[in-house]
Amino acid sequence: MSFLAQTAEDPSPEPIPGAADGRAHLFNGRTAERYRRSVTDGVGLVAATVARAERPFTGITPAELAPEISGIDLERPLGDPDAALKELESVYLRDTVYFHHPRYLAHLNCPVVIPALLGEAVLSAVNSSLDTWDQSAGGTLIERRLIDWTAERIGLGEAADGIFTSGGTQSNLQAMLLARDEACTLVEKEATAAGETIAKSAILPRLRILTSQVSHFSIQKAAAILGLGYEAVIPVPCDQDRRMRTVSLAHELDRCRREGLIVMAVVATAGTTDFGSIDPLPEIAELCARHGTWLHVDAAYGCGLLVSPTRRHLLDGIERADSVTVDYHKSFFQPVSSSAVLVRDRATLSHATYHADYLNPEHSARNLIPNQVDKSIQTTRRFDALKLWLTLRIMGADAVGALFDEVVERAAEAWALLDTDPRYEVVTEPQLSTLVFRYVPPSDGPCDPDLVDRANLHARDALAASGAAVVAGTVVDGRHHLKFTLLNPETSLSDIAYVLDLLAEHAGQYLALHIEPELSGPRHSRAS
Repeated sequence: MSFLAQTAEDPSPEPIPGAADGRAHLFNGRTAERYRRSVTDGVGLVAATVARAERPFTGITPAELAPEISGIDLERPLGDPDAALKELESVYLRDTVYFHHPRYLAHLNCPVVIPALLGEAVLSAVNSSLDTWDQSAGGTLIERRLIDWTAERIGLGEAADGIFTSGGTQSNLQAMLLARDEACTLVEKEATAAGETIAKSAILPRLRILTSQVSHFSIQKAAAILGLGYEAVIPVPCDQDRRMRTVSLAHELDRCRREGLIVMAVVATAGTTDFGSIDPLPEIAELCARHGTWLHVDAAYGCGLLVSPTRRHLLDGIERADSVTVDYHKSFFQPVSSSAVLVRDRATLSHATYHADYLNPEHSARNLIPNQVDKSIQTTRRFDALKLWLTLRIMGADAVGALFDEVVERAAEAWALLDTDPRYEVVTEPQLSTLVFRYVPPSDGPCDPDLVDRANLHARDALAASGAAVVAGTVVDGRHHLKFTLLNPETSLSDIAYVLDLLAEHAGQYLALHIEPELSGPRHSRAS
């Protein structure tokens, strides 16, 4: 019997010895019902866990949880999905940190919207890879449409383009890569026009990046990865509201030019991690235009203003940027990961292009095949754009913007509460939804700043250990501070007041326990 005849009579291939169980777990047409049951059970477990979560955290420590996980024998599979879910409940879901809880007030982690979760389920199952057209088809076009939509919201113009990335750090890295190579190309052209040649290796040591002293650390990391070194990043002083001083920026631009240094990029921040501050974008854009310098705006946090019904004006000037970072998984309420880097001129994305014959050969570009890998520093990429697509198609941009407006309004109310509370000093009035503050003892209490530092650190740790709430911390002017990052519209002012009371209680108890040794020492002025 011929092979074709045998196949026609028996379409089911012979099972591979020892692989029958594994094949049963592959997702395909024959296992679709099994997939439906497994995912339904998993979703049911998560929904039930979230519904009964009374605290954002259990307070478990690494020392307590690590033995449970390290004690699991990965060489002995459970075989049963129900058993695996039960185990997962004890090693993950029971003690995880729940960002959806209204008293999670720590980092830039948002609760997520249900349409995006629907998208996550679809994209994970289909498992498209967004590097080439022949692996994604419609996914490629959906991602491109969302990039165009975001560029339109920013106001970058008809030549704009971009790519989805894993997060703000990667988006900033790619923007700095493009800025670096644009700067090098310009210097090389100038040398050629003068009848000279210059190696790229001779240009790199002269390159500098100017950015706010409170900008994201990913700018320093990008400089190091790109071969420039951390020292290539020059911090520009900020004003009392933690916004870049344009006078200082102008001074640094002039100084670099006098010293023969090349400012390859100025990085402005629209929503700093610690303070939510937005640099004066119009003035910075004007300086960059005057000096012919690439302007990158890191709007990973502040991008939610792009869809705000009431606060879009806070991003005025962003339309003059050469590149922009947006993190949909911060202020668009998307699951991690969902970010993008956008550029004013799509031609600059060619600095990230490399043609591989087995993947994206040059003739594909000539034939206008839309291979997204041509624009990306990643190869395999998830179809993360689908989450935002379904969010916009189900909720709409205005609904997302209204949610972001709510958290900004709540932060303003919380600032008013803190500003009148004698137990705390607040650093600056927020432009977005972050508040940095510090517990201070009563005027007749212990005043050693180091002791107050330790009290603030203890308050944060004790609160986390209780599981009642989670807050962040940072250092401002050498002193430890506490930080609220509000991204949950469900967080009420009463939630915030409750957490402030808990923090003050923990800090006060710490000072009461440690006050005696301090009384015999010298007195200090009130901590600030």
